[in-house]
Amino acid sequence: MRQKPARGDASLALASAPGATAPPSDTDRAILLPGLAPLPERVRLPRVRVALGPRAGRIALAALLLGTFAVVVFATARATPLVPHSAITFPHWESGPLHGLFGHLTGNATAINLGLSVVVVAMLVAYLVAVMAVRTLSMKTIAIWIVVMHVILLLSPPLQLSDVFNYLGYARLGAVHHLNPYTHGIDFELHDPLFRFSSWHHLQSPYGYLFTAITYPIALLPIPVAYWVLKLLPVLLSLAFIALVYKCARLLGRDPRFAVLFVAANPIYLIYEVGGFHNDFFMLVPSMAAITFLLARRDAGAGAALMVAVAVKFTAVLLLPFLLIAARPAQRRLRVLAGAAAAAIPLAALSVALFGFTIPNLQDQSTLLTDFSVPNIFGDLIGIGGGTPTLLRIANVALIATVLFFLRRKHGDWLSGAGWSTLALVLSLAWLVPWYVTWVLPLAALGSSLRLRRATLAFTAYLVIAFIPATGMFLSKHGINTMGSSTGQASKALQKKLAG
Repeated sequence: MRQKPARGDASLALASAPGATAPPSDTDRAILLPGLAPLPERVRLPRVRVALGPRAGRIALAALLLGTFAVVVFATARATPLVPHSAITFPHWESGPLHGLFGHLTGNATAINLGLSVVVVAMLVAYLVAVMAVRTLSMKTIAIWIVVMHVILLLSPPLQLSDVFNYLGYARLGAVHHLNPYTHGIDFELHDPLFRFSSWHHLQSPYGYLFTAITYPIALLPIPVAYWVLKLLPVLLSLAFIALVYKCARLLGRDPRFAVLFVAANPIYLIYEVGGFHNDFFMLVPSMAAITFLLARRDAGAGAALMVAVAVKFTAVLLLPFLLIAARPAQRRLRVLAGAAAAAIPLAALSVALFGFTIPNLQDQSTLLTDFSVPNIFGDLIGIGGGTPTLLRIANVALIATVLFFLRRKHGDWLSGAGWSTLALVLSLAWLVPWYVTWVLPLAALGSSLRLRRATLAFTAYLVIAFIPATGMFLSKHGINTMGSSTGQASKALQKKLAG
């Protein structure tokens, strides 16, 4: 993979993605990587001004590993705020094999919350260092590091949220109790032993049909076994997702080290996405497979893979118009649409057979606010009382305008356009959680827009600072309540009602 760089060619500019009709602008450049053969002059870009050596890169990777390991060790040791409901029940099958291995570590909530905040901020700094030093790291080193990180995270209980148990709760509603999770909440299995681990007891399932269908057979297993299966699957899918990012970078003729590390070393990706064992990976893998198929000119496969992603989470449909833009000439677009239709028909039949004509409950979640969602913060700043319904409608209009702008744009590549549109989607959400940045990461890594990468890094930093416990502690101490408006209070009341 590595070649001795010629003088004046110490860095490599990432190629423009297929579909670009003009060279990128001065402000829309790709990050440079060393050690590969130069690309054509029309896509050569200036070098990155900040580049670090191999020692800095190795230290950064070690810091990310140690930070993650520290969080996992404290999460497994005893009941702490790191693991929801652990103060109520924390069986050994949940805490995992590291439980008690390092003695009786502190369970002081304040110390744990401050410690987590410091560790995650330190990991953010290490991530930025690793990205700047990526050209000094071998692909083998990066791959080994990724596998070790995933093994460590697999040994952890779900960090910060109880989504894994909600997934299993909805699955047990259907598979064990023969109730439709799209018309019944988890409160209908009040006497199920899983109930005390779950949350959102009065919320009908917001998850896609295909994901729910996949979890039905898992729900028939004993709860400890089902729990570990629902942890193992996201970890394996995360590795598959990263492998697809690698494959896409190679298909685009680029050094994959930057793309892989940009995604896999992100602290939100590690702590919140993989460490939370979220079902996003059931969407992300087929979405990335769709991009991979399109780059390999397997157009029908691209359309079919995207429909699988949509069947897990409908937001994946945002990628479809950009796939159609990239699929040129018209015959390729028809193959994409044919593949999408061929997959959509059996998927729709499966959903009707299992769940009838009910739909996922996205309405309740779409009206809920999180403290630091962009509409809520913006609404507070301009003095209209947080994320009001009117402001949310304006945000939706802005999202549509953004998507149309990038679909009609004649300059720039389609991957960057999809990335900007996905970022606009995340920014428009009333219910914003940190791991949604993962939807943007691969598109920013593979696209040619430096501005998109910078925006993604800035948004990552915002999410880290906004969601670490220390921020909430600081705001509370100084009497600042981002949910203090009437809109925020109504959202909190609805959250409390749905959680039961």
